[in-house]
Amino acid sequence: MNNEKFLQGRVALITGGTSGIGRAIAQSLAERGANLAIGSRSASQSSCQTEMEALDVQAMVMNLDVAETDSVQEFYEATVTRFGQVDILINAAGMTSLHTICDHPDELWHRVIDVNLNGIYRTIKHCLPGMIQRKWGRIINIASTAASVGSPTVPAYCASKAAVLGLTRCVGLEGAPHGVTCNSISPGWVETELGKNAMQDFAAIENKTFDEYFEAVKQSNPQQRIIQPAEIAELAAFLCRNEALGITTQDLTVSAGSLW
Repeated sequence: MNNEKFLQGRVALITGGTSGIGRAIAQSLAERGANLAIGSRSASQSSCQTEMEALDVQAMVMNLDVAETDSVQEFYEATVTRFGQVDILINAAGMTSLHTICDHPDELWHRVIDVNLNGIYRTIKHCLPGMIQRKWGRIINIASTAASVGSPTVPAYCASKAAVLGLTRCVGLEGAPHGVTCNSISPGWVETELGKNAMQDFAAIENKTFDEYFEAVKQSNPQQRIIQPAEIAELAAFLCRNEALGITTQDLTVSAGSLW
């Protein structure tokens, strides 16, 4: 097998895969030869399938709401019908909300937890048994530096991402005897639409313009820059290598040295 196409014949299921970090990971895995099942709430507006198939792989893009059990099951079953199995699971779907505990709407709190944590539980529950049976699998959950550093204005996000680290360790241990790894990647600020929208909200709280806040984030970072989606994607691709079997139950931070 060509080393550059070390995922030839593998199938990757990716949530939140039509934009941001999820889309970058989809492209990175496709460049290594993986066929793709991409789920997103904005799938119908995406050109993602055409772009991925241009990389000489098969791709399927479907609407997916990871907070809905039936939606996850439908997406998983469509993937297996199309490709036969799932070898790689990338959980990149996520959301945040800007509220303190004192003013947090209950419905929005539960929605953040349901998307960021329970959505990962739902996809793993479908994909893990087949990986264990076939003695090979890679599960990568996108967490955040917010899992380890609190903020009074995004408690639901911080709590959900901290829980993702705990779930990752448990799944990694369950899969360990069977050739299945599970790791999380915790980015700091990443230059995606989701990241920029969050910066806009934080900027408003501090009475700054977006440009002022963006530049302040850059200057406060030890490397004085913002992480790019491709950096997360390349790490995810590496974790899918056979040589990465020994890396499991780990949370890998990509933040250019910044704590947040």
